[in-house]
Amino acid sequence: MYKRILLPLDGSALAEEALPHAVAQAEHFQAELILLKVFEPLAKRHSISLGAAGRAEKATHELARDYLVSIATGVRERGISVRGITVEGGLHEGIVYCAESEQLDLIVMCTRGHSGLSRWLMGSVADRVVRGAGVPVLLVSARQEEAKKDVVSTKTLIGTP
Repeated sequence: MYKRILLPLDGSALAEEALPHAVAQAEHFQAELILLKVFEPLAKRHSISLGAAGRAEKATHELARDYLVSIATGVRERGISVRGITVEGGLHEGIVYCAESEQLDLIVMCTRGHSGLSRWLMGSVADRVVRGAGVPVLLVSARQEEAKKDVVSTKTLIGTP
């Protein structure tokens, strides 16, 4: 049913919570697992020179490739075909773009656990991926402890007691 599965990763332990679920799907369907890291261009986010942004982006891409290779090595040891991809753009746009351009069959990703006001303020990458993707999306809930930390951080950010 699924021949190519996408797992977006951002380097966080929270995003990696979806890894066992993606691996289980890849094993079950004997599918290829694609690990994805999306980069938002630095020059657009920060007021730094294009030269400095280019050097920082090159270093960031190299670190991301190393990260994806380390994850892929562990997956490959389980006999699963796996490869890493990096894409530049907005987070949800990059995920949807990769799913379309690579002709993937399933996206597996972790939710951040936001709800209510924090979700409205920060948006939800997972929600946008579900709405924009032309393939099924398997969402893995974040651990409750992590979700609570995010809500507390958001309350502090907006000055809520």
